[in-house]
Amino acid sequence: MNYLELKFHLSPDSQIARELLIAIAGEAGCDSFVEENEFVTGYCMKESYNKELLLHGISNFPLPGTKILFDVSDVQDKNWNEEWENNGFKPIVIDDRCVVCNSNTPNPTSLIDSDSRDNHQPLIVRINPRQAFGSGAHETTQMIIGELLDMDLKNKDILDCGCGTGILGIVASMRGADNVYGYDIDEWSVRNAIDNAFLNNTKIKVKHGNCHIINQLNMMFDVIMANINRNILLEDMPIFKTALKDDGILILSGFYADDVPLLLEKAKTLKLCQNRLIENHKWCCLVLQPE
Repeated sequence: MNYLELKFHLSPDSQIARELLIAIAGEAGCDSFVEENEFVTGYCMKESYNKELLLHGISNFPLPGTKILFDVSDVQDKNWNEEWENNGFKPIVIDDRCVVCNSNTPNPTSLIDSDSRDNHQPLIVRINPRQAFGSGAHETTQMIIGELLDMDLKNKDILDCGCGTGILGIVASMRGADNVYGYDIDEWSVRNAIDNAFLNNTKIKVKHGNCHIINQLNMMFDVIMANINRNILLEDMPIFKTALKDDGILILSGFYADDVPLLLEKAKTLKLCQNRLIENHKWCCLVLQPE
């Protein structure tokens, strides 16, 4: 599956301008973003890119006087693979309880605070991403992992919607989950998730497709997690609800604080109520449960 890279330059540049731009680009098909000093880079599947919608959003940008220039280029699967194989990523420590690292990172346990190591055995998750996203570096991924570390997952049935590298399902499996399923619309992600599950000696059943995979699975889940953009979450939440057990938990992330009211409004129509809300910088994680 081919991706597009959209590299944006804003003048003047500000955090609020970046957030507005990311929201507009998200509407136009971008589902992941990397913020750098001088640029905001968005990524989307080629068939999801809506150029007209993006241009309309930029021409009607809410901050008068903001000039936005952008370039679009093709990114092939093999480019993701080569970049990560050559450069990898720095180990990520989450709540001093979990380390996410490359398969060749030496002694990752040493990255955990010694007092924390004395209190519990840290979780070591080794990931070889074959794409740009899913190493655990993003705030949204870290917030969901933090939730999984706090939950009793022993013998639970788990579903990861839009699984990417499979990192969330892997954590759930390592935490004692019984049946872990994941799906992704990107064939490359499906292959990568399967490889990473094997790397961590975990069993995850990964399917290629969108939320309609849930109907095919024909089972109910204790925990459903989805780290996707706001629009897809709003569209897919009704299907998530149909597969959630009466005492189950739905964990959503991939959106901003400004998006929370929309998601809660949708949750209310589905008879889902807020359990808790976590915020990390401008990103949020919403935990819902049936009323």
